[in-house]
Amino acid sequence: MHLPRTPSFRLDGRRALVTGAGRGIGLALAAALAENGAAVTLVARTLVEVMAGAEAIRAAGGQAEAGRLDVSDLPAVARFFEERPAFHVLVNNAGTNRPKAMQEVTIEDYDAVLDVNLRSSFFVAQGAAKKMIAEGVRGALVHIGSQMGHVGGPRRSLYCASKWGMIGMSKAFALDLAPFGIRSNVISPTFIETPMTKPFFDDPQFLASVLAKIKLGRLGAVEDLMGAVVYLASDAAGLVTGTELLIDGGWTAD
Repeated sequence: MHLPRTPSFRLDGRRALVTGAGRGIGLALAAALAENGAAVTLVARTLVEVMAGAEAIRAAGGQAEAGRLDVSDLPAVARFFEERPAFHVLVNNAGTNRPKAMQEVTIEDYDAVLDVNLRSSFFVAQGAAKKMIAEGVRGALVHIGSQMGHVGGPRRSLYCASKWGMIGMSKAFALDLAPFGIRSNVISPTFIETPMTKPFFDDPQFLASVLAKIKLGRLGAVEDLMGAVVYLASDAAGLVTGTELLIDGGWTAD
């Protein structure tokens, strides 16, 4: 009897780009892709951080290089893709947040959050996809969204707007890019404990409010996202496009 074989989760021979890869979620996702065979390019505004990340990946036996890229500088984004061969995988991770009540949000706050989380994500994805199409590369776009793309939250109007927008953007990408064999999906985490978010959780009241909504009763860790990015980047997700993996511990289940 012939048994079907599980499609490979391995990424050998593929090139992956991770934005905002200097620390936290971005660095973890880059490490996950490299651990599974991809040659990973880590980029961020701060070169020293991604250089350290790439060095750590190489020390662990992976393939990695680092580069400086400010995703809000759209001419620099265009040059970045023009100067390199196509990537097989893009992890659109760079993002920002300015938690404020909606009545306190300024025009500058709005521009800062929406420009990075939505505008820059759009044009980074466009740059990657155009190069894939030009070189006949079938690949995967993976955008890092949030559970806040499904629910509202106090002091999160800008962040929610950007992440709700990202989910719709990715679905439309999937339709435009399907004829070229390019898939587009979103990973949407709950609150993940990283060096950047840890100070928020030092507030017992805030921590309690978050844990009350995460049905599994704990904060997320970067490791909780690593399998998801490997899956969506790999042949195991060959028929998966225009959708989303919610990794939220049950936050949005009720």
